[in-house]
Amino acid sequence: MKNQRVLVIMPNWIGDAVMAQPLLQLLHAQDPDIQIDVLTTAWVAQVVRAMPEVSEVIQAPFRHGALQLRERLAFAGELRQRKYNAAYVLPNTLKFALLPWLAGIPLRIGYKGESRYGLINRMHFDDKNHPRPMTRFYGALAFPPVKKFTAEVPKPKLVIENRDVVAVLAAFSLIQSRRLVIFAPGAEFGNAKRWPAEYFSLLGQRLQSADPNVQFILMGSAKDTEVCNEVQSGLPHAQVLAGKTDLFQAISLIAAADLIVSNDSGLLHIASSLNRPVAAIYGPTDPMHAPPFSDMSFSFSYPIECAPCKQRECPLGHHQCMRNLSPESVAEPVLKRLQWT
Repeated sequence: MKNQRVLVIMPNWIGDAVMAQPLLQLLHAQDPDIQIDVLTTAWVAQVVRAMPEVSEVIQAPFRHGALQLRERLAFAGELRQRKYNAAYVLPNTLKFALLPWLAGIPLRIGYKGESRYGLINRMHFDDKNHPRPMTRFYGALAFPPVKKFTAEVPKPKLVIENRDVVAVLAAFSLIQSRRLVIFAPGAEFGNAKRWPAEYFSLLGQRLQSADPNVQFILMGSAKDTEVCNEVQSGLPHAQVLAGKTDLFQAISLIAAADLIVSNDSGLLHIASSLNRPVAAIYGPTDPMHAPPFSDMSFSFSYPIECAPCKQRECPLGHHQCMRNLSPESVAEPVLKRLQWT
């Protein structure tokens, strides 16, 4: 069907939303005239605005967690007026699957989730014993369900205008002609995903010895201010911007970076989607599930029997999957490949 208007309900996590962007690319490739509207949270909306396939960003008016059936009925009425041909429901919950059904959208596509039979009428299934990379997980929704998905899926790609990059560099007194390194030492998932703060500091010192003029930014949400301050204590010239930028400013800064070093987080996947050099630090999570995919990327993990445990806190209390990964083991391959002098 050509000239479609479709609704894509995005995941609520930034990294997941980035990994879902290949679905939009595939839909656009199948029908260049398609109109893709995206329903998402206010926070994720700032990432979605950097996705060139999106026609309109619609912010979901719901509180986190609550069903809010009356509000969903009213909002579904608004969606009904848009006459969508199809809806892609990426969150695996009942309450988001309700919306396109209530709105009378004829084709409702998604994975099997909590009590969604009937609400989803083109249902896909995922083999939990053989998980796919997230880009392929979401990209498969662009095609009819199959037992074995073999189609090619593009990399996520965000687009930021150069004027936005120049403006944000000036706003934070950064010099365009000097190297910019961004550290993202936080992680929403939990402490187990965090490489020790002192390791970030030591890595920064090593990079600074290779280029004394390098500029450092410590980035994250307001919740990451404490860990960023810890890193800054060993890297005094670094600028702490945790909680001081909105997400679009953060994306624009990342677009200017010469290197991003990050735990497994949304900022890591934003950096990859902007094709910046990325050094990704993995501990309790699987580096094969959501790897960095930029042209110059490094994936670091320490082989240990209990990893990846996928726990928020180290269940054994030693955190060796992170503590055994030394700053020098990260610095050496990065400096060699970046050819810093």
